[in-house]
Amino acid sequence: MSLSKQHELHTRRYSRNVGVGLVLVGVIAIVFGLTVVKVTRGDYEPASTQTVTQ
Repeated sequence: MSLSKQHELHTRRYSRNVGVGLVLVGVIAIVFGLTVVKVTRGDYEPASTQTVTQ
């Protein structure tokens, strides 16, 4: 009886986990990229609340 042999279920589960992990990393990269672009363009700055009096 060998302890190192994996059942085919474990192989399929590992492949599925790798796929889900890659999708998760892709979504995180997209959100991070959008955040960086939004901050560097200056869209993140709140509106000025100062009133100019003359």
